Amino acid sequence: MLHTTIGNIGHFCIILSFVASVVATFGYFKSVQTTDLIQQESWKRFSRFAFYTHGLAVVGVIIALFLIIYNHYFEYHYAWSHSSRALPVYYIISCFWEGQEGSFLLWIFWHAVLGIILINTNKHWEAPVMAIFAAVQTFLCSMILGVVLPVIDLKIGSSPFLLLKEAMPNLPVWQMKPDFVAADGNGLNPLLQNYWMVIHPPTLFLGFATTLIPFAYAMAGLWRREFTAWIRPALPWALFSGLVLGVGIIMGGYWAYETLNFGGYWNWDPVENASLVPWLVLVAAYHCMIIYKNNQTALGTSFILVIATFILVLYSTFLNRSGVLGDASVHSFTDLGLSGQLLIYLFFFLFSAIALLIFRWKEIPKDEKEVSTYSREFWIFMGATTLCLSAFQIIAATSLPVYNKIVEAMGFVSKLAPPADAATYYSKFQLWFGVGIAVFSGIGQSFWWKKIKKENLAKFFLTPLLTSLILTFVVIFFTTKTQTGDFFESPTYIVLLFAGIFSILTNGSILMDIFKGNYKLSGGAVTHIGIALMLLGILFSSGYSKIVSMNEGDLKLFNVKDLDAKNANANKEHIALWLNTPQQMDNYTLTYKGVRVEGRELPEYLRPEQVDIIENDFHAIALQDIEQKGKKYYSKGDTLAVFPENKYYEIDFRDKQGRVTTLYPRFQINKKMGNSVSPALKRNLGRDLYTYVAQAPDLDQREWSKTENYTIAVKDTFFLNDYVAVLDNVARVDTFEGKPLGANNAAVQATIKVMGKEFIQYNIKPTFVIRDGMVAMPPVENDEVGIRAKFTNIDPKTGKFGFAFNTTQRDYVVLKAIEKPLINLLWIGTLILMIGFIMAIIRRYREFKLMRDKGV
Repeated sequence: MLHTTIGNIGHFCIILSFVASVVATFGYFKSVQTTDLIQQESWKRFSRFAFYTHGLAVVGVIIALFLIIYNHYFEYHYAWSHSSRALPVYYIISCFWEGQEGSFLLWIFWHAVLGIILINTNKHWEAPVMAIFAAVQTFLCSMILGVVLPVIDLKIGSSPFLLLKEAMPNLPVWQMKPDFVAADGNGLNPLLQNYWMVIHPPTLFLGFATTLIPFAYAMAGLWRREFTAWIRPALPWALFSGLVLGVGIIMGGYWAYETLNFGGYWNWDPVENASLVPWLVLVAAYHCMIIYKNNQTALGTSFILVIATFILVLYSTFLNRSGVLGDASVHSFTDLGLSGQLLIYLFFFLFSAIALLIFRWKEIPKDEKEVSTYSREFWIFMGATTLCLSAFQIIAATSLPVYNKIVEAMGFVSKLAPPADAATYYSKFQLWFGVGIAVFSGIGQSFWWKKIKKENLAKFFLTPLLTSLILTFVVIFFTTKTQTGDFFESPTYIVLLFAGIFSILTNGSILMDIFKGNYKLSGGAVTHIGIALMLLGILFSSGYSKIVSMNEGDLKLFNVKDLDAKNANANKEHIALWLNTPQQMDNYTLTYKGVRVEGRELPEYLRPEQVDIIENDFHAIALQDIEQKGKKYYSKGDTLAVFPENKYYEIDFRDKQGRVTTLYPRFQINKKMGNSVSPALKRNLGRDLYTYVAQAPDLDQREWSKTENYTIAVKDTFFLNDYVAVLDNVARVDTFEGKPLGANNAAVQATIKVMGKEFIQYNIKPTFVIRDGMVAMPPVENDEVGIRAKFTNIDPKTGKFGFAFNTTQRDYVVLKAIEKPLINLLWIGTLILMIGFIMAIIRRYREFKLMRDKGV
């Protein structure tokens, strides 16, 4: 049975939300335009009701779509494309926003929530601000409208409530079975099966959504000619937007660090860049807003940067969702035919904002006084300028595919290509922007809080400069002594190190002075210290990351013909670990202990011999009692839920002090979406050890050699799979497969000793069983040496025994390990940055609330 009712309800709610947003836009516009106070209030009440209706309709869409995904209604294309029965509830939530329609819906939801908050917190600005809000919602709702206009046959939006039959009408199955429903869905992208993907997208989209608020206030200020009053209510929201968007970006970086295997947290992917650029401009914008609030300068710049932030969010959306980055980014969406709508959305607000700004520019108050080099405004403005230049460099290079499309549309051929080595290309520019940001944040804060003039310049800056120089060379000395890195090979790193230390010292000094007076004013200094620590963490963890999995032997792990220029040294940068064979790697002794299975409700991983996985069912049968951490979870024969696609490789890392850390890097086999590799991290205070399995044999698909038969006596020596083997003993046993044998049954077990590498001995014990008059010769496999043995015959006359052997590739993994020194400075700096933002938000909101309550 097709569950069409829930889809019809959801689609109706989409249409209702779209219509309500259009009505709210019109009503709020009329409220601003009319001069009659009674009519203004009447239009406001009408528009408020329309926007509330819009919000309720959005909630209805979300509930309908979630129910479809949660209940596995695979007759719907969205559920079939992004979910499966194997996923637990927390990953089903991630399915909601994996697709374009779901992520648009998440964005719409946050706008609806923020709009309702604005309606109830600032009545004076409600009409013009909400007119902008509702207009944006109209465009966003059109993205998921999924209707076709008659006559002109124009499709508007892509609905998440399309049935599979409607989305893929040419499948032959519809002719044979019109009501066909898929038994299961494609499932969630393996890379998104991570807890960060449950919280990262909502956070990031909340950040995108909040950039609309300062934009709406700025446009409202231009619209109503209140050129200065908009700064006060917009500033707390700009800071909040900077906090949330920044946290969302950092979450994405941490997700990449834990989930992807490129070796870090930032890969300069175009989609990553597209989210960073608006944040950089936003940070520059609220610094200019703070300048104006305190000194009545940079008002025009504040308008420009606030508008640019929102436009860049729309541009980022176009880059990510139009398909234009399909060949340049692994994160971008495929084109759903929304490119035209996205361009209209972008150009409408771009041209409207520019036109209104130009039209009102002459009326915007200007500061006639020239800004002095020794003023606090100058240095803060320099910092804001550096942020904007950083953003421009990133977006200019990221937009190369867009330039190509424009040139091709004009009938020409463009040969512009994104940088082959993105990390090196962007870093050589961004390193210097980082230096500027660190230095200007220290100087700007000093000028802001201390009465610095030309005459006393040396008094305030000589001490932090000399101290920074001394500490820089102390750090260089210890870095060289501990072999963390060589700063003299990269002199530019010395400059960034100095700038970071200088920023910490100057902001720290200011912070202590502020604490003596009023700690509530210290948000800026705390934030800048966080930024400086992040820069130092990035410097050490990226600039001095070291590959420690160096292959000292001649074993070729990869085919040279299959390696590109970026991975040319792969054979030297990976090591092979054979099962249960210790291997030295830098300061560690590694032992690969085998493949492990993940049980959904278990605190630890399972050994393969503990369960029998049911194919295509995401469940397994316990082959023995399963006890973990002193608790019995399952008895033999019970069914338990597992993740059969996930293979975890248990690897012990023993350091020189004898301490053992066990890591479980993951390799996920996904036939529908491609395999994915996820790292495992050994965390230390001073450095992380970042490891992942680059290659491993599929033990389920391995091929065994032809059977070799041996007839041998006890203590005879022979060769198996290039190893020396000895039939050590043959003895009678009273049990078989864990059960005692009956009186009329018998079993004989052989012990074959195999001498492996490093003189490690392995025992293989095949059994010959006579039970109920039947002979059983179960094969026994040993993955350490890649041998399968079967006890086939007993000759009492000669005292010899028959065995059948097969050999295969030994179980192994190819591992890459990278040391990330002082990466914790990055995460600590992020935490401090968040604290500083929160302190600044509280301060600015209290100022706004105080003035609002006074009616100012």
